[in-house]
Amino acid sequence: MNRSEELKKYLRRIVNRGVALAFSGGVDSSLLLFVLKELQEESPFPLAALIMQTVFQQDDELAEARRTADECGVELRIFHCNPLSLPEIQSNPPDRCYWCKRHIFSQFLGFMQNHGLSVLMDGTNADDLHVYRPGRKALRELGVISPLAELGFSKTEIRALAAARGLRCSTRPSRPCLATRFEYGTRLTPDLLERTGKGEGMIRQLVPANADVRLRVHNSIARIEVSREAMELLMRHRKELSAGLRQLGFEFITLDLEGFRSGCYDKKKEEETL
Repeated sequence: MNRSEELKKYLRRIVNRGVALAFSGGVDSSLLLFVLKELQEESPFPLAALIMQTVFQQDDELAEARRTADECGVELRIFHCNPLSLPEIQSNPPDRCYWCKRHIFSQFLGFMQNHGLSVLMDGTNADDLHVYRPGRKALRELGVISPLAELGFSKTEIRALAAARGLRCSTRPSRPCLATRFEYGTRLTPDLLERTGKGEGMIRQLVPANADVRLRVHNSIARIEVSREAMELLMRHRKELSAGLRQLGFEFITLDLEGFRSGCYDKKKEEETL
């Protein structure tokens, strides 16, 4: 049995109870949505794709999620909340993701109770199980199912399956929430998040669409993380990029020589949990 059929076999056992998928538009949840739609066409069952719009998203992410949901042939239901209203999130502690996931997924569960949906899924993959992810605790507490993680699907496998289905998001880089751009303990505000998102958007305009980009913020310092190849591109545009970031209020513009590092603020937390 190939991996695609293995996933379908797993999902067939539970979809008849009605499925709500926490959707982001990233490759993980997009692959799940596409496969769920394939199964729904084989044998109808209730299916909903749910996305929460917050200040932690960048401007183009919701539009991308809409396009991908349309590509999969599923209506996207959009919810709104302000996670910064919770002190446990605004103060940006190391377990911020736990409180945020719990806040968002609890609202999804409330919606499901009124719409005949019994199973809540998300796109957590097997790679996520080996890094610091406090949000997983909230998912376990709320009974959220993570099929890709349970079946051991790596990010590489997921991208390959998405590409085989012609999904445009198969090469899209991961876009974790904007709160990950700040050191733990940094007080999060709408203005700080907006400026950081706009700044990162400027950088993305100068590098290939599939390039990983992070704009890390340390008070007035903007620290750019990209690959070595992308560094060379940015250096060609350093004057205009520096000017643009300064207009957003950043005083010092730096290019991190260590390059892109996913979850760079979590490395110490991962070491503590080993």
